[in-house]
Amino acid sequence: MVMPYTQVVESDYLMREFSESVEDAELVWHRDKMDREVTVIQGEGWKLQMDNELPKKMVVGESYRIPAMEYHRLIKGKGNLLIQIEEKVK
Repeated sequence: MVMPYTQVVESDYLMREFSESVEDAELVWHRDKMDREVTVIQGEGWKLQMDNELPKKMVVGESYRIPAMEYHRLIKGKGNLLIQIEEKVK
């Protein structure tokens, strides 16, 4: 399965970039096995939607908590989205 992003693994976090040319259909609802803290480094108008919630605009410099095994998805904005992901072990 081809992922809709490129990724660099650092010692204690991931740097993940989604291209503005990614197809909406590739940004699917999914769950992650660990809690994650996601910090937006770059991107305009991208949104994060959690299960049973309205989409929230992602703001550069802000962090978002994604609990383990909770469905969520990204909604495409303008330009590339660059995020830093820290996985939290329970």
